[in-house]
Amino acid sequence: MKVLHTADWHIGKKLYEYDLYAEQVAAFEQIRQIARQKKVDAVVIAGDLYDRSVPSEEAVSVLKQMLVKLNIEDQLPLLAISGNHDSARRLGVGDEWFEHNQYFLKTELGIDAKGRRTLEPVELGNCQFFLVPYFNPKASRTYFEDDNISTMAQAMAKVVAECESYFKPGLAHILVGHCFVAGSSHEDSEVSSTVGGLDEVPASLFKNFDYVALGHLHNHQALSADNARYAGSPVKFSLSELTNQKGVYIYDTETNDREFVPLKDPTPMVSLTGSLDELCQPAKYNEVADQAFVFVNLTDRQVIANLVEKLRACYPRLVHIERQNGLEGIVQTPSVELLKEANSPLKMTAAFFEQTQGLTLSAAQRDYLAQLLAEIEEE
Repeated sequence: MKVLHTADWHIGKKLYEYDLYAEQVAAFEQIRQIARQKKVDAVVIAGDLYDRSVPSEEAVSVLKQMLVKLNIEDQLPLLAISGNHDSARRLGVGDEWFEHNQYFLKTELGIDAKGRRTLEPVELGNCQFFLVPYFNPKASRTYFEDDNISTMAQAMAKVVAECESYFKPGLAHILVGHCFVAGSSHEDSEVSSTVGGLDEVPASLFKNFDYVALGHLHNHQALSADNARYAGSPVKFSLSELTNQKGVYIYDTETNDREFVPLKDPTPMVSLTGSLDELCQPAKYNEVADQAFVFVNLTDRQVIANLVEKLRACYPRLVHIERQNGLEGIVQTPSVELLKEANSPLKMTAAFFEQTQGLTLSAAQRDYLAQLLAEIEEE
């Protein structure tokens, strides 16, 4: 049996003010083509189907079309779980009748209407799939009726033990999870859920599985383990992913092979460094495709009037300006969308400063600002 492993679609995510729907759809169509070419028997989506717990109507429509194409038109079984960006309740609506079309979705630890525990396997072909949605220790304490669970490592050990209790000899055992495995590396576009190592899960827990299809980290090389892989995201979501090769994994249960199949970037992402004069030379900007997402590291120290407009005349899809040597004055108009995302006065001010000045607040600046805001609130 051949299984295509993908994850972290983050439908609805923006690159600063730019929608990424076109890029996400283009990457999806490549995934669909790979599924045909490799003649896979099933597709695994290891969490974070959406970027937000309350996705927009457009995001819901885009994801629905993708799932319909894979499951209904291409008649491929789908095995999916929720991630930390998904709303388990919203994503899980309809899961019981999805199964009639072989779309198997698990979003919460619990017991369904048929009395089945979440961790009971889905059997397809010669495989047992164990679908482990994103969860926290509190949810595991309820599921296992064990108040002694306090870390993700303890919780996952209980999860693995229950999964292994369902093992049938002669079948391949595949676990699908969305978590941070110890020893992994993460990118700026990922929301870290690890504090002091409490949320790390040892890779050794999964030693008895033939394959562990992971989501959460956007780099397919984030983990070095014999039987476990992060698929990575199919689209680049930040400058930190500039050099990452995106793709999917194909796992063959007969040969135990794990093949990484690369995806082409739907839209180029470019990082440029230089002065405004250097960057606005035809020899420089003619090398960059008009549709490319462009990040600029500007070396000019002085205030430059209409900086964004001047750069956008050369680079239509200018994403972000970083000032290399400090700054006096405003260089960029703040993004309303980013300011809306800030959920506190401190975060809103920091976002405004980054957008207008092209710089990130230092620790000392953040502390001083927090003190000022606290004094204002007291008044």
